[in-house]
Amino acid sequence: MTIALPIIEESDYTDHEIAALHGEIRDLARRRHAVILAHNYQRPEVQDVADIVGDSLGLSRHAATTDADVIVFCGVHFMAETAVILSPHKRVLLPDLAAGCSLAASITAGDVRRWREEFPDYVAVGYVNTSAEVKAELDYCCTSGNAVEVIDAIPENKGVLFLPDFFLGAHLKRLRPNRRIEVWMGECHVHKDINARNVNACRAQYPEAEVLIHPECGCAGQVIYSAGLGDVDMNGLHVASTEGMIRVAQRSPAPQFIVATEVGILHRMRLLAPNKEFIAADPEALCGFMKTITLESVRDALLEDQYAITVPAHIRKRAKSAIDRMIAIG
Repeated sequence: MTIALPIIEESDYTDHEIAALHGEIRDLARRRHAVILAHNYQRPEVQDVADIVGDSLGLSRHAATTDADVIVFCGVHFMAETAVILSPHKRVLLPDLAAGCSLAASITAGDVRRWREEFPDYVAVGYVNTSAEVKAELDYCCTSGNAVEVIDAIPENKGVLFLPDFFLGAHLKRLRPNRRIEVWMGECHVHKDINARNVNACRAQYPEAEVLIHPECGCAGQVIYSAGLGDVDMNGLHVASTEGMIRVAQRSPAPQFIVATEVGILHRMRLLAPNKEFIAADPEALCGFMKTITLESVRDALLEDQYAITVPAHIRKRAKSAIDRMIAIG
């Protein structure tokens, strides 16, 4: 299954227009007792109006604990679904229904069922970047930050079906070479194009910079493999989730960082570590799906109560079991 990639339109707001829209959105949020959540890859002006900015699962956890009546989820469709799974009695709004995900679209529930029939004694582990229907077919969910811990919690005599991201799955196979891990051939259209060439070119230009790599990136596998051969110096190179990248940037004394993921995260990094320099490994690493959401669509979501995301009860219950098993691991 594939979905059409939206065209990214540049934001051309003036500072005055941003301030006016921010004020209007915050007033509407107060009146509706709503909380606004924004993913790290959202447009800067959308991040700036959010109550909470973070990664997909972290935002869904916030959604589950908030006392707000309405959750405006500035992310992509599967993220809003996860918020519904964890917060079934809250109203979850996605500002733009075009905010899909190429990685989530790379596998369906039917694909999972057929794969499990081929490997009947294997445990199915899926990245949170999947639809609710896919999560309902899994034994465990995971994030890029806890995938290793989830694999380690499964008995060693059990094989693992890992989906849908090939690069993250290949990373896990390298970290746990003695485990039987089958990997689905899905990919994020943004991360697959960030490669070792991008990273090496940046390192040559900024030799003192540390490198932050998201494990979904095509470069993660290439760089780690090259490091094993001694061709890449792993000193100052960190493979981490989006939130992990931000923590490294805050804690490390390094003044410069090369960032290998979607460039939207640079805005938050610069806010949280203003005395440091952040360089995109690939300045073209932009997710059109994330960028569909604008300040106008956030305002309209609150004003017009659009678009409410729902998950059927039988799907929600099964999907939540896979998420709960992950959370129980820690």
